[in-house]
Amino acid sequence: MNISSPWLRSYLSGQTKEPLVISTTGSGGIEKKVEIPAAALIASASAAHKYLGAKAGDSWSLLLPNNHIAGINVMARSILLDSELKNISERADFTSIVPTQLHKALNGDTELLKHLQGCRAVLVGGARTPDNLLEAARANQINVVTTYGATETCGGCVYNGIPLEGVEIQINGGIIELKVPEMNQGNWIKTNDLGEIKDGKLIVQGRVDDVIISGGENVSLTLLETFLETKFPNQNFLAVGINDEKWGQSIGLLSNKELPENLSELISRELGKPYLPKTIRVMAELPTIGIGKYDRTAAARLL
Repeated sequence: MNISSPWLRSYLSGQTKEPLVISTTGSGGIEKKVEIPAAALIASASAAHKYLGAKAGDSWSLLLPNNHIAGINVMARSILLDSELKNISERADFTSIVPTQLHKALNGDTELLKHLQGCRAVLVGGARTPDNLLEAARANQINVVTTYGATETCGGCVYNGIPLEGVEIQINGGIIELKVPEMNQGNWIKTNDLGEIKDGKLIVQGRVDDVIISGGENVSLTLLETFLETKFPNQNFLAVGINDEKWGQSIGLLSNKELPENLSELISRELGKPYLPKTIRVMAELPTIGIGKYDRTAAARLL
């Protein structure tokens, strides 16, 4: 469902009664539909603007598809600020992107880099953003703000680890649960993510389904990806579980660049032998789904 600004303006004002329903697909490839109340969009935009210090007349640029919650949120924020949406060739006060766009800006897309540098704040979400990518962005004068959320939470509702106004967080059995204004009838929303609250900030540790059992050992695919991203900056990694007659599941690894010969030695020494990939493939573009999440199902098929 592609949303136009006139339709969204009418929806936010209460003139349009047709519900806003968004299709979303997780990294596991299962599609579901989520209804987004107008009141939730307004509450989300208002809380975001309070966090960012935005005021009437400030502008947003739309660099995301308008059939995803992240893009729709940008449109709603622009409407509430009574400003026109900007594009990549224009200066904007704020924008919202996914990690793959940030990577492109720092690796040759000079137009996008200039645009992001001109923004007062750049929201980055939709998927896990490697620490080294965030550090590179800040070193290039991009004021990045990490966001965490899902379509079910009306998009990003935790900024730089801090919940937006009205949002509540709890950790139940290691799993992140959120309570978001006007969503899920005010009830707790159980995510599929593991996390902890440390020094008052939410630390997302990975998804529940990103942990596989190989040879009786619990192996975190996210931990392996994070480790490799730290060791090899400016390189992308996607680890998946592959059915294995001997081990139950083994690790398959995709990367967008060639890997060093001592990779196995490095992983064994730092993480242990259960983390050794049994299959490795190098490809220019790693498979994604939605607006930037890695597609583990497609990756497993490729391997």
